[in-house]
Amino acid sequence: MLGYVRALNAIDEAMRAAIPSLERLVDVLGLARSRRISRSGHIGTYSYTVHGAGCRFVSDNGTELDVDFAADGNEVFDLWRLRWYGQSLPESVDVTDEDLRSAVSSLQPLLTEVRPGWFSVAN
Repeated sequence: MLGYVRALNAIDEAMRAAIPSLERLVDVLGLARSRRISRSGHIGTYSYTVHGAGCRFVSDNGTELDVDFAADGNEVFDLWRLRWYGQSLPESVDVTDEDLRSAVSSLQPLLTEVRPGWFSVAN
């Protein structure tokens, strides 16, 4: 769980370093929609694919992190995205929904439930 949050922060830093006009990670969506960057590509040590309301990032070591963006631009994720991240780690981790819910609960107030089943890192 904390690994996902750390990876999300690392992606945010890497993307903002590579694209100086990027103020927030959600800006990747606008840049892709306006065709200022491709909907998929490689930036730094990550490949990315913009989809619907979010983006999937894959690090050079194969770790995958998928994130959606709320209307306010905050990064949001659900248990499926957390499980997918864990399974993509070099030393794969596969946990139940119950374990994931327990982990999310234990990380409050760092994580907040923004709508049923969807979480965000508190500001």
